[in-house]
Amino acid sequence: MPFVPRSALRFALVLSCAAATLASGPAPAQQAAAPRIGPKDPPAGAPAATTLEEISVSATGVPTPTGQVGSSVTVLTAPMLEQQQRRTVPDALQQVPGLNVVQTGGPGGQTSVFIRGANANHTKVLIDGIDATDPSSPNGAFDFGQLLTDDLSRIEVLRGPQSGLYGSDAIGGVIAFTTKRGEGPARASLRVEGGTFGTFNPSGRISGAENGFDYSVTVSHVRAAATPVTPLDLVPLGGRRFPNAYDNTTVSAKLGYQITDTLRWNAVTRFTGSKLLISLDDYSLFPSPVRFGALRGQQDVEQIFTRNELEWTPFAGFHNILAFNYSNLSSRNQSDIDNPLALLPIENTGERMRYEYRGDYRFSPGNLILFGAQRDEERLSNADPNPFGAGTVNARNGNTAGYAEAQLTPFARAFLVANVRHDVNDAFGPATTFRVAPSYILPFTETRLKGSVGTGFKSPTLYQLFVDIPSFGQIANPGLKPEESFGYDAGFEQPLGDRVLVGATYFQNDYRNLIQTEFLPGFQYRYENVGRANSYGAESFVAVQISDTLSGRIDYTNTVTKDEIRDQELLRRPRHKGSATALWTPLPGLTVSGTLVVLGSFVDGNRDFSVPRFRAPGFTLVNLAVTYDVSETVRVFGRIDNLFDRRYENPTGFLGPGLAIYGGVRVTAF
Repeated sequence: MPFVPRSALRFALVLSCAAATLASGPAPAQQAAAPRIGPKDPPAGAPAATTLEEISVSATGVPTPTGQVGSSVTVLTAPMLEQQQRRTVPDALQQVPGLNVVQTGGPGGQTSVFIRGANANHTKVLIDGIDATDPSSPNGAFDFGQLLTDDLSRIEVLRGPQSGLYGSDAIGGVIAFTTKRGEGPARASLRVEGGTFGTFNPSGRISGAENGFDYSVTVSHVRAAATPVTPLDLVPLGGRRFPNAYDNTTVSAKLGYQITDTLRWNAVTRFTGSKLLISLDDYSLFPSPVRFGALRGQQDVEQIFTRNELEWTPFAGFHNILAFNYSNLSSRNQSDIDNPLALLPIENTGERMRYEYRGDYRFSPGNLILFGAQRDEERLSNADPNPFGAGTVNARNGNTAGYAEAQLTPFARAFLVANVRHDVNDAFGPATTFRVAPSYILPFTETRLKGSVGTGFKSPTLYQLFVDIPSFGQIANPGLKPEESFGYDAGFEQPLGDRVLVGATYFQNDYRNLIQTEFLPGFQYRYENVGRANSYGAESFVAVQISDTLSGRIDYTNTVTKDEIRDQELLRRPRHKGSATALWTPLPGLTVSGTLVVLGSFVDGNRDFSVPRFRAPGFTLVNLAVTYDVSETVRVFGRIDNLFDRRYENPTGFLGPGLAIYGGVRVTAF
């Protein structure tokens, strides 16, 4: 079971006892421009009048108003993404508090997300309930660089340990993506967009619902033909540098059919095929200096995610889901494609199957129990045909889990969510995790007090457990145990009149048994559970409805991290991050959106880590977007990213996109 420090145990005990009298209320305000200020006195068990933007599914596993959840959750909705014209997920996540989004260059570059100081592989990623992580990845970190936003109805970012409901990987938090569902009469839309860096982004969607059948099919494409990614100061005089060229086509389909009054079938399939011509570095003249960006490599990616499920509701309040998920993620990587004598391509494939049952029973208004069981089976197949390469490697593992959750409303203004989960992994055995999240709305002042405490774990990857590479000196370690965490947070939300909402949340996380490389005699190495770290900090916000046509929000996050073994700050975790969003509708049909992201300095290594630690400068980005509805069926739009053309690198050695201008038109047929 994940380690729990004594001080944390005392906190958990106090929080659990307090739940009996406080119980659960609002989560931190969602990432919306307008403040959320609810009714003055919601009756016990009855959710306040709420909009879709104020609903979270990831926090509890069932749709729940964020005002009834103690966990820290941010919701980005399809209208917000459309107003801001965010076409890729990395761009959309930049504004979320508590996150640092690190992308190696422009679109398609390797993208990692650090939540509240946790490692990049400590985030559970779900697409319509499908575990999207790649079993063939060496450390299990998810690459967000392949995700487009056109088919998404919402993105939920759940911060803090969440393994009590979601199992492995949910140490830092959960990012859940939900795709659009068809509804209403048949409808088709087409969008065409172009701009800087040779960008061409067409997208189309058809959707509707009739006679119990609903459908939504989206085809989206992103192309950036020439994005500079190697800083000029790394290129020798007269040297050559290649830009990145990225091409991504994503097809997403969500279907549903109401078979009877009590039985429904749902299916979702998402396919992504992409090609990245990537700027690589030339080490062939070693010990001469590295020629950064002098080679052109190619990465081809194919990903498929699919889920089929049956929903059965035999009587009101009792809901059951029986589901099967399958994912296949493959990549082909080739260096120096212009050189016929270069190394042969390396191919990696990861597969995952999940068999799942989940049920929930609402035994009275505001009181629900949720329970379920899962069986996961994952496999990797990696092929490196080069001399002295890894050769062909195959490995597999499985995990069986059961979980339960109580969502309670003990009295008016009080809510509680508590869950526990037990996993049994075929490789390392059992792990038990939990989470408790109460909150309470104070009378008269309408102050929302909230808190949560929980544990998390991350299973060793197939690569770490089973992959031997004698030519590199890598030795597998089947005795690895899971990485573990304990975390808690506490905060408040306070409405100031009808137009202002403020809030703050303090958080702390402790990490143990982190898997790190240990070097052995004879130029060999293997992975061991030797790392320890912690992080703490605060998230705060102010949301203002300035007028009926103008609203805004400011977020600030302070994060302090420490590697307890080396007594050092963790890499790529800026201590300070701020963001601001504004939405203005000066005329009917005209919308102006602005986004500001400010990132403080952070510790990083240089591009080839020949300098392993130094203080990298922070940066500020300003984005503007304008949309205008010419008619009910025609919309024109344009945006400017990096308005002041700031030069920035995150990570160091990879240039972020400069000033970019885009524009286009969307046509809808009803």
